[in-house]
Amino acid sequence: MPDLLIELFSEEIPARMQSKAADDLRARLTEALVEAGLTYAGAAAFSTPRRLALTVQGLTGQSPTTKEERKGPRVDAPEQAIEGFLRGAGLSRDQLEIRDEKKGQVYFATITKPGRPAADIVAEELDKIIRNFPWPKSMRWGAGSLRWVRPLHSILCILTDEAGEVTVVDLDVDGIRAGNTTEGHRFMGAGGFAVTSFDDYRAKLRRAHVILEAEERAQHIWQEASNQAFASGLELVEDRGLLAEVAGLVEWPVVLMGRIDDAFLGLPPEVLQTSMKEHQKFFSVRNPKTGRIERFVTVANVETADQGATILAGNQKVLAARLSDAKFFWENDLRTVQAEGLEGMGAGLAHVTFHNKLGSQADRIARIAALAREIAPLVGADADLAEQAAKVAKADLQSAMVGEFPELQGLMGRYYAQAAGLPAEVAAACQEHYSPLGPGDAVPSAPVSVAVALADKIDTLTGFWAIDEKPTGSKDPYALRRAALGVIRLVLGNGVRLQLNCRPGPFASASDTVGARERDGHLGYCDTNDLLAFLHDRLKVHLREEGIRHDVIDACLAMPGNDDLTLLVHRARALSDFLKTDDGENLLQGFKRANNILTQAEEKDGVEYSYGADVKFAETDEERALFAALATAEPAIASALKAEDFARAMGAMAALRAPIDAFFTAVQVNAESAVIRRNRLNLLSSIRNICLQAADLTRIEG
Repeated sequence: MPDLLIELFSEEIPARMQSKAADDLRARLTEALVEAGLTYAGAAAFSTPRRLALTVQGLTGQSPTTKEERKGPRVDAPEQAIEGFLRGAGLSRDQLEIRDEKKGQVYFATITKPGRPAADIVAEELDKIIRNFPWPKSMRWGAGSLRWVRPLHSILCILTDEAGEVTVVDLDVDGIRAGNTTEGHRFMGAGGFAVTSFDDYRAKLRRAHVILEAEERAQHIWQEASNQAFASGLELVEDRGLLAEVAGLVEWPVVLMGRIDDAFLGLPPEVLQTSMKEHQKFFSVRNPKTGRIERFVTVANVETADQGATILAGNQKVLAARLSDAKFFWENDLRTVQAEGLEGMGAGLAHVTFHNKLGSQADRIARIAALAREIAPLVGADADLAEQAAKVAKADLQSAMVGEFPELQGLMGRYYAQAAGLPAEVAAACQEHYSPLGPGDAVPSAPVSVAVALADKIDTLTGFWAIDEKPTGSKDPYALRRAALGVIRLVLGNGVRLQLNCRPGPFASASDTVGARERDGHLGYCDTNDLLAFLHDRLKVHLREEGIRHDVIDACLAMPGNDDLTLLVHRARALSDFLKTDDGENLLQGFKRANNILTQAEEKDGVEYSYGADVKFAETDEERALFAALATAEPAIASALKAEDFARAMGAMAALRAPIDAFFTAVQVNAESAVIRRNRLNLLSSIRNICLQAADLTRIEG
């Protein structure tokens, strides 16, 4: 069984595209080979800046011969139908078989497809893949019609059998003929060379200064950079995204560490790190004692006689120019803050449109400030500080630094607030009010930050709800799902007790002040019930990760106060834990049985059995025991629910499990006596009413 080796050699492939391209090559070719009838033992794909490579081990040498039977028209069918069947099958009439069927004699065709050599199949399928490769962007070059991410220079495509014999696959793509040769490093390689197998290919590439595996290049960069930093008493700032990108920029990584000029060491470390990462793809090296970024690591793609000194000198010169810009932005922003204050810096936001139907950024800030003041007492924050923080939290959007590095918004607000002498709570809120930005982002816990963050996200949600710009399907251009999840995580992460959809309340206040668009001569305001339903949908997704089933959440959503997310989740967690126990599962079945019998009886009789059962009509010990259990459980459950102790409420419900089981085992509800039957149905009504106090168990599946 031969092994297949493919390499597509080109000009530099953008780093961000390499990993997916390698995966696409592997997935598309292996799927095509299997579809064509071949099997294989394993496959692996690789990428470097100048090549995509694929090895397929244990490939069958030929596809099997297959036979397909097709049922055709009846023998007495029109001639045109029979001729069409023959053309589709590729047979003549004398090759057809006639069989007797219920409706008469029918033609059958047996189509034999002979097996094909693996080399022919590979050539055919690889040609299709290369011509239709899913690059995000591609280009044409020269006079050919082929499109590739960058000009494609050569194709290596060989099959190596168990004896080591090499077969070059006969493939020509737009004038590029497949061969058994490739090239090594652009500068340090010694020209082209032939290969006989994947192991030979990988070994010769390494001798030609090319590390094939992206993971190995990344590991080498990280280890060497960490060692150099440690040797200088410093530490490398971890950045896995940058590491993956840099590993895609070099085939032979050479790690060099340089110094940052003393003139720039006073810049905030985040500014240094961002500037070096975005403009130069440099890693930052930090002094663990001071927290300052003092050095940088660059990764060259070539070894030099002077050990990289020339490369470092050039990089330091370019870096100095970049950091000079950053220093200018920083100092200019500080002068603005010191002269005009943070609100003065943000004054220009009055001329920046947030949305043409929702006004300017300044309009939005005014709404957020009013809402933050209202929310502040509910989260334990000082209302004046919350309002002050909201008014300046977005001022850094007008700073030169954030204009250059938008990813520093919020963080620079914190630095500028500190420079302006604002309270620490206000400075923290400037940075933290954007959080949480995603599932892995930390949730703010400082009360002022929580108040402003909630106000920011609620204003966003109510505003876009008011102008009918809701998420649809996979489209969510204003990140409203993320804002809703942010509200949920802020509330739950801080145990905030907040009724979102009451009046007065956050949704109502935000809706009233949003300045909603005009519709048919009337102002259209946010449908807060619909917004709450959207929030509940996000909550279901969030709780599903905790293992809480959607039907358990639905059972709790049906209860009053479902706009208090903290209360709702406490109830859902308690119910979920309860239903995982034997008592919970059995009580649920007892409740469902009682509810089904009662519902059927009410529909049949046309009356509602909800007037209370009387123990004096009980005929069995099991009935009397159930009466006693209900009498004990009802006040215990009510007391626990009043105290919002849902675990205790579920525990009190668990005490009903045994008497309900015993009742259904020993007692026939539909007794011959109308009085006894009615009393027992009323008893079932008591079971239903008591159980429904904790959650709507009718919504629980199973």
